[in-house]
Amino acid sequence: MVVLKFGGSSVSSPENILKVLDIVRSHASIKQLAVVVSAFGGLTDHLLHTSRLAERGDDSFKQELIKIEDRHLAAIKDLIHAKRQSSIVANVKFILNELEDIMQGVFLVKELSQKTLDFILSFGERLSSYIIAEAFKENGLPAAAVDYRNFIITDNNFGNARVNFELTNQNIQNYFAGNENLLVIPGFVGTTKHGATTTLGRGGSDYTAAIIAAAIEASGLEIWTDVSGMMTADPRRVKNAIPIEEMSYEEALELSYFGAKIIYPPTIQPALSRRIPIRLKNTFAPEAFGTLITHSPRPSEAPVKGISSIEQISLLTISGSGMVGASGIAMRFFGALGRKGVNVILITQASSEHSISVGINQKDATRAQQTVEEEFRLEMQAGIVDKVQIENNLAIVALVGSNMRNTPGIAGKLFSALGRNGINISAIAQGTSELNISCVIQKKDEEKALNTLHESFFLSETKTLHLFVVGTGTVGATLMDQISGQAANLYKGHNIALKLIGLSNSKTAIFNEAGIPLDSCKEALGNSTQPSTIDTFVDKILELNLPNAIFVDCTASAEVASVYNTLLDKSISVVTPNKIAASGNYHTYKELKTLAAKRGVKFLFETNVGAGLPIISTLNDLIRSGDTVLKIEGIFSGTMNYLFNTVSADKKLSTVVQEAMDLGYAEPDPRIDLSGKDVARKILILARETGENLELEDVAIKPFLPANCLQDGPMDEFWQNLRDYENTFEAQRAELENQGKGYRLIAAWEEGKARVELREIEKGHPFYSVSGSDNIILFTTERYKVQPLIVKGSGAGAEVTAAGVFADIIRIAN
Repeated sequence: MVVLKFGGSSVSSPENILKVLDIVRSHASIKQLAVVVSAFGGLTDHLLHTSRLAERGDDSFKQELIKIEDRHLAAIKDLIHAKRQSSIVANVKFILNELEDIMQGVFLVKELSQKTLDFILSFGERLSSYIIAEAFKENGLPAAAVDYRNFIITDNNFGNARVNFELTNQNIQNYFAGNENLLVIPGFVGTTKHGATTTLGRGGSDYTAAIIAAAIEASGLEIWTDVSGMMTADPRRVKNAIPIEEMSYEEALELSYFGAKIIYPPTIQPALSRRIPIRLKNTFAPEAFGTLITHSPRPSEAPVKGISSIEQISLLTISGSGMVGASGIAMRFFGALGRKGVNVILITQASSEHSISVGINQKDATRAQQTVEEEFRLEMQAGIVDKVQIENNLAIVALVGSNMRNTPGIAGKLFSALGRNGINISAIAQGTSELNISCVIQKKDEEKALNTLHESFFLSETKTLHLFVVGTGTVGATLMDQISGQAANLYKGHNIALKLIGLSNSKTAIFNEAGIPLDSCKEALGNSTQPSTIDTFVDKILELNLPNAIFVDCTASAEVASVYNTLLDKSISVVTPNKIAASGNYHTYKELKTLAAKRGVKFLFETNVGAGLPIISTLNDLIRSGDTVLKIEGIFSGTMNYLFNTVSADKKLSTVVQEAMDLGYAEPDPRIDLSGKDVARKILILARETGENLELEDVAIKPFLPANCLQDGPMDEFWQNLRDYENTFEAQRAELENQGKGYRLIAAWEEGKARVELREIEKGHPFYSVSGSDNIILFTTERYKVQPLIVKGSGAGAEVTAAGVFADIIRIAN
């Protein structure tokens, strides 16, 4: 048993109905068929318009009724032989007389209830199903039109009725059990238990077909329309959109929910519950494969399956200090919206619990604001909850794909693509399943965003990057492992080919223009007898003169950093976790940035701050999109955060410092971390990225250790001085802990001044709960003035640092 549904465009004319006939005939080998049809194309809107005329007392509704009658009678004339026309015309006129009577009633009383409107709109499907069934009979198909009252039973929520599946399934099963005909069924309409006509919402014919398919456990559901399946984006707005051959039910549901209009969102659930495959086909190109929606689509390595959007969105935000840690706020907030029937499309909440924002339909904005303000009236009067904020004229753009959960960097690529094109993001939401990443943007930017993202995720051709890597220590070796493990996936899934052309340590180097095998590159370098210096390595890079060349510096060497300007000037991108260039002399830093921009290449040093966290790129996106940064502050040292989270009465300071070194968090000389100089370099880099002209000596550092623990000298003296001080430190730490506070080394930049200092942080502050070696950075900007933008995560270790370097390499490809 197969259910076929044909939309309004498929049955918009007699010529198209004959195409439908051919498609149905091609399914003749199937034992039993059910065909669900919509009203003739455009008729539902025509009926709605005519109803509104009658409601206003405008008697021109009568001319519109004549047009509706003429259209259906003309279809009969074209589709049915003259010998059979009279009885069919009589039946159609009988139905149209009923429509005229109800319209006349609306005209007289000048009132149009939703119940009456549902009854009027049902005439489109009633007429089309009858005429199409007769056309099938005319062409030798044993068809029978079905009375819609025998099928879908609903509640009385007119306009968007909810299905009573128990009664509906029983009706459908009983009807099909004793009927071998080709059944032609009107979509979109149903009835209550008391016989009142209802509709299932615009697009409800899809839903009707899915309900029938699930009830009879059909082997397949085919939805025929005027496009060749689901596309990667709306082809009317993104000209380069391409068909999606296979996708999961969940992906289809997300795309349809977020605006992909080829399929009505509720359609998915009945088919999903019975695992009935859905095929989306084109009536006007039946040979096209279309889109198959199934429980187990063919594996795809592409992370994003499609891009969709919803317009006419408002963002409603409730915020206030009284919300932090208060239970029941969200329940009351959503309860108030629910009581007024306001559908929430998107939810995002600040991690501090200071604010909750929801995306809703713009038509509900005023009603939603009023009900939420009434719910929190007392809290607003007390000043602990702020006035509800409404931002209108927005849109939601969504990336959808089940493979996004296994692909790092998708969110970063999305934000980067939008940021580069000046598209501001008002809110972001991502579910734990990582099936969907949604952004709220200005409505005026919607089409621009769709095309930007589609180009970024679907249209990139294979790009080969030629890598020259210096430094094979902990970070460099880990980077090679990560590239080796991911190279094949990048090529297949992202059209990015990574070729390691040169690799060097402090003594030797190897080169292979065809590419050094990634899985054995470290062994090959170890066996090399070719001596190398940084100058000879650079000379070889320039001699090879390869396109898309990237120099990757995984050292902490000032000598290596000194060659960046030469490389950038020769159109070679530079990626590095080495902080020396970006935090050294300001003139050098500015020269490197200027050279990169002038030559159209990249100087990327994301891992200079926060290891693999998207801190510098987030800051740059804010600035490029026109935001103004007011303040930056945070915990920038994974080493120091690990120290303050680990030191206890049982674990002394010296022991924890040694642990941090063993774990790769701390530098070989831990005084670099303990002095605060490393953190000072990081806040300096961020300040410079905002445009600030600062030198390292301009950063005020207030060390937490005595001077004798930080002075240059033998390491033995350092360890002894640290052990001498640790009891004093422990006493201070324990006393602070008893007060419910903790130490954190905080770096901050504001109003042109940067500082690094030890602070006593109370519980409840975002900095207090940062655990392990994590970093947390707060950006306060003109757009994020009330609630800073927070970036948080692991900020130390070879894995995340190498991953950050790897991410910078991929950014260049994109």
